[in-house]
Amino acid sequence: MNSWIKMLPVEDATGDLREAYNLAKTPIGTVDNVMRIHSQRPHTMVGHLALYRSVLHHSKNTLPLWFLEAVGVYTSLLNQCEYSFTHHCANMRSLIKDDAQSDKIELSLTSKSPKKYFKGKELALILYTEKLTLNPGGVKKSDVEAAKSFGASDGEILEVNQVCAYFCYSNRTINGLGVKLSGD
Repeated sequence: MNSWIKMLPVEDATGDLREAYNLAKTPIGTVDNVMRIHSQRPHTMVGHLALYRSVLHHSKNTLPLWFLEAVGVYTSLLNQCEYSFTHHCANMRSLIKDDAQSDKIELSLTSKSPKKYFKGKELALILYTEKLTLNPGGVKKSDVEAAKSFGASDGEILEVNQVCAYFCYSNRTINGLGVKLSGD
């Protein structure tokens, strides 16, 4: 079983579900479990997919995609979401294309010591991510100002905010419904 609720098979889908699955297909033609979990309510799959693409893969984002993936990886790690951590760590590593650098980044995140790798603006944004994930009610203007003091623009802070918020949503969907890596 790949989840705690039934995920309807892609090959049997009709109507709205078939359309949603077609939108969610990966470049190799599969539908990941994170999307299949929405099969009981296809409209939520469509919404999830739109949110994911707009916050992580929009052409108007200015921060490097590898860094946005690192934000997602750290958020997922802090939320104890093995599914998203595994998928997005692999994505981050493939974007970096340097195993030694990827190892350092992954180690700094998994040891919850981002200062081991990140500096300046990136570190301020990763620390903002940590606080927003673990203590959203405790985020203060000073947390945003800290990122600005290292050169982060309002738009970059918003990008990180939205990627972190998206992963919190996705992690809770995955963890709350027992979505597994098997079958992806």
